[in-house]
Amino acid sequence: MKYGHFDDKAREYVIDTPRTPYPWINYLGCEQFFGIISNTAGGYCFYRDARLRRVTRYRYNNSPLDMDGHRIYIKDGTPLNRSDNEAIAALGIKEDLKAAKKADPGIDRKLQQYMCESYFDIRTFGAVMTTFVKGALNCGQVRGPVQLTFARSIDPVVPQEVTITRVAITTEADAENKGTEMGRKHIIPYALYRAEGYVSANLARKTTGFSEEDLQLLWQAILNMFENDHSAARGKMAVRELIVFKHASELGNAPAYKLFDAVQVQRKAGVIAPRSYHDYTVSVSEDLPEGITCERMS
Repeated sequence: MKYGHFDDKAREYVIDTPRTPYPWINYLGCEQFFGIISNTAGGYCFYRDARLRRVTRYRYNNSPLDMDGHRIYIKDGTPLNRSDNEAIAALGIKEDLKAAKKADPGIDRKLQQYMCESYFDIRTFGAVMTTFVKGALNCGQVRGPVQLTFARSIDPVVPQEVTITRVAITTEADAENKGTEMGRKHIIPYALYRAEGYVSANLARKTTGFSEEDLQLLWQAILNMFENDHSAARGKMAVRELIVFKHASELGNAPAYKLFDAVQVQRKAGVIAPRSYHDYTVSVSEDLPEGITCERMS
């Protein structure tokens, strides 16, 4: 009963806090117009028919991005200084940043705290906030506690080129001269990639305020990162397993490389060209350093 309780008299479940792991959905409507909205402001509305007469686009809301503290700073097509200026306005800063710093030497910390509390990606990965850097403020560069490496394939891969035919013609002139257009796509028949990452509990506590709740949301996002972003080019991409090592000490009980070495990925006997995740065996050594526990998620 972490997020609510049962009311036996009213025969209902009462949610005491909106910070639930998953959003809940409210259904609203009249005779012909209907709306579906979550507690985190995700949803859509439609007139008579949800499939053919949808008014607003549905945004999948598996992670509560719209909740306070879960906004995203780095977004495609969105200028960063728009969010920076919003923070400046929220703190009531009306003069030039350099002048504001002379009047209040603690403004750096206030702006950094506001950005970390408001934006999940800054609190997690850090950021370079150009507006603040140009304003000679020390809060413009935030080092995040979570860092991820580039993924590398377990075995060598050979990209293949596939020829495609495009039947849609762009202009009238093209329609007179040709009926179809040829194109190419590059695919990889199969590959298993391994990426590694680090979470600094010390940086989380001292710098951004990254919490255990944020960490669980990050695990959820990683496990489902391809489920809501399928396309023809990467239709079967998926995260097959997330292996997490937990330290008993804030500063760590073992070097990261020892833990990475504990995870072994081997091709099964007789497999020459892997074409499935089941062609591999993923194992974790049971001889882990003292103070280290392992959790496997899939």
